[in-house]
Amino acid sequence: MSRRKKHGEAEDNSEIDLTPMLDVVFIMLIFFIVTASFVKESVIDTMIPPPNEQQNPPDEDNPSIVVTIRSNDDIWMEDRRIDVRAVRANIERMHAEHPKAAVVVRAHIKSSAKSYVAIADAAREAKVYNIALVPYDEKI
Repeated sequence: MSRRKKHGEAEDNSEIDLTPMLDVVFIMLIFFIVTASFVKESVIDTMIPPPNEQQNPPDEDNPSIVVTIRSNDDIWMEDRRIDVRAVRANIERMHAEHPKAAVVVRAHIKSSAKSYVAIADAAREAKVYNIALVPYDEKI
């Protein structure tokens, strides 16, 4: 049998059935919606200790290198705002003055983890491996 159209014969009505393809698309859509709703963003969970009424006296022999991260991710060292690229140089300078000093990162709870990681990496590049994270929640 040939499929040629003869004069006077009706043309074959051949269409593609899209129902199975639509079923697959809807199943994929449901899969992505369900999996996206269960994905949780990972965060660094920190617990803030209650305020201590009794302050420990500062250790004059071994001061800490304090880096403060504010809620808007501004970085402060020695009462001045510095750029993230200058953190390593400042830590190296302060570590040269006090070789046993630890780096204390005082981070606001609304600051990003990216800022803390950048400071910790800069401290490690400056050959300081004693790094502590101290979260705070006060208004500055």
